[in-house]
Amino acid sequence: MSLWVDRFRPKTLDDLHYHHDLSTRLKALAASEDFPHMLFYGPSGAGKKTRINCTLRQLFGTGVEKLKIDQRVFVSPSRRKLEINLVQSSYHIEITPSEAGSYDRVVVQDLLKEIAQTQQVDLGAKHRFKVVVINEADFLSRDAQAALRRTMEKYMSNMRIILCANSTSRLIAPIRSRCLLVRVAAPTAQEIQAVVEHVARKMKFDVPPEASLQIAEDAAGNMRKALLVFEALKMQSPDLSGPLRIAKPDWETYCHKVAELIVQEQSPARVMEVRAKFYELLSHCIPPTVILKTVAEKVAERVDEALKADVMHWAAFYELRMRLGSKKIYHLEAWVVKVMCLYKHFTYNFDMSEFD
Repeated sequence: MSLWVDRFRPKTLDDLHYHHDLSTRLKALAASEDFPHMLFYGPSGAGKKTRINCTLRQLFGTGVEKLKIDQRVFVSPSRRKLEINLVQSSYHIEITPSEAGSYDRVVVQDLLKEIAQTQQVDLGAKHRFKVVVINEADFLSRDAQAALRRTMEKYMSNMRIILCANSTSRLIAPIRSRCLLVRVAAPTAQEIQAVVEHVARKMKFDVPPEASLQIAEDAAGNMRKALLVFEALKMQSPDLSGPLRIAKPDWETYCHKVAELIVQEQSPARVMEVRAKFYELLSHCIPPTVILKTVAEKVAERVDEALKADVMHWAAFYELRMRLGSKKIYHLEAWVVKVMCLYKHFTYNFDMSEFD
């Protein structure tokens, strides 16, 4: 049996519970003859993929739900074989080129050219083009984005591209200028609460309003997290009565401990201890940007008001360096050292020149 988050996922634009103005605009675009390239962006869990799938159904009908998973092998210039999973129907293909790492340009060039040079085989289709959905578009390398830009210009008659990204900041300007930007904002606590109560009605049970509100507030704008937590709590306590105890993920608790270590002591030995903790998190496939964001937020909660802005400023500084560099641990450690210096200087009025 599927999880509730998949079982009750809306399939049409009319079924969506929030951002109704956006749904209306997407329906109008799907009905027009001149459907553009599109870029859906917004925070994780806001519903970008759901809206993309609903838009595809509005474009082509129920045929887009007949999916198959295929594995394609691409060959890099150095003769290295790259295996990439594709999810496709007769009308669209969904890919994640960033799975190929630095060879994502090869995937983008070869696959998109192949798709763009073929005609739509279904003569009864509402539109004569195929749609390519590219997930994690903001993780594409500069070379891959340049290759994508050229393909978008050359083959627009046979193909439309829908990009899905958390942020537009890492996409090059030519890509952004060739797409219609669609911002999918995070749902409010009230909107999440309404969806939780809707799922409860579908499952034929009642959820106390205070329980649904607590789940919605804990989700912090992430609809996926809210529904997963809701289902887990229902399995643990069928009546959902009393104060709910929502467990935090192990990695998040571990990040909170790292923040405590940074604030408790500032020394070379403590830096090495924190470094080991970072390696542990990275080895469990927690993204380094998520690690930095979570630890920085917890450190900011524990320091004086005068230091909060500096802590977040340097977190943003080293996050940018992390995205540009290759060794993530160096930048995580550099941020820890910088924060320790700031905290020690503030607390004991040390001379910052000793740390330059």
